[in-house]
Amino acid sequence: MSAFMSVFAHLVGQLAELLQPLFHAGAAAAAIVLFTACVRLAIHPLSRAAARGQKARTKLAPQIAELRKKHGKNPERMQKALMELHTKEKVSPLSGCLPSLAQMPAFFLMYHLFSSREIGGEANELLGHSLFAAPLGGRWTHALADGGVLGGAGLVYLALFAIVAGVATFNYRRTKAQMANAPAMPAGPDGQQVPGLGAMTKMMPLMSFATLFTVAVVPLAAALYVVTSTTWTAAERYFLYRDMPVAGALAPGTAM
Repeated sequence: MSAFMSVFAHLVGQLAELLQPLFHAGAAAAAIVLFTACVRLAIHPLSRAAARGQKARTKLAPQIAELRKKHGKNPERMQKALMELHTKEKVSPLSGCLPSLAQMPAFFLMYHLFSSREIGGEANELLGHSLFAAPLGGRWTHALADGGVLGGAGLVYLALFAIVAGVATFNYRRTKAQMANAPAMPAGPDGQQVPGLGAMTKMMPLMSFATLFTVAVVPLAAALYVVTSTTWTAAERYFLYRDMPVAGALAPGTAM
């Protein structure tokens, strides 16, 4: 693991050096944003596959509703029937999770890289880089202790919070509008709504705002990864699901 982290640190350092003539002191931060964009571009085929899968699952909704009525009292038979339906139609129920799972290693690498004072037995030189007045290895609590909310580092975090809040608000309004046009949620075998489904539906539009908490507690470098990825996700989902508003709202999101 140490050797792998050394290679990753060297890669980020080299990328920062290439960007230094353009971004000067902010070259390392720019390298993180570019690295994130490359990760998201690499897994874009998975996102497209997830969109195709969600569209296929939407077409299966009437058949799934019938299966719920028929096997609702027998969970094992219901699960088997769903698997048979998905296999027959060549639809993977897990395809929507693949983009999130694929990029998790990159996020944790970035988190670990800027949380470690030493990499491969040597001092982590990347911790000496910053975005304006905010060290890339620092956290929001450090910014608050060094100048407060309106200090140099605090203003960097305010800008990141503003971006995340803007993206989350966009997602919230779009999801609310989509869900308002969605058909009624499927009922259980007794004619009642599936327990917990209503609460989950109400909470779904608010999930994007949870990214604010992530940005507040992780190192700034990891926060830049999250903000870049979240913004990419919002734009990507807008284009991939623009012809499928209801299903796009209900599809699993990709926060990181």
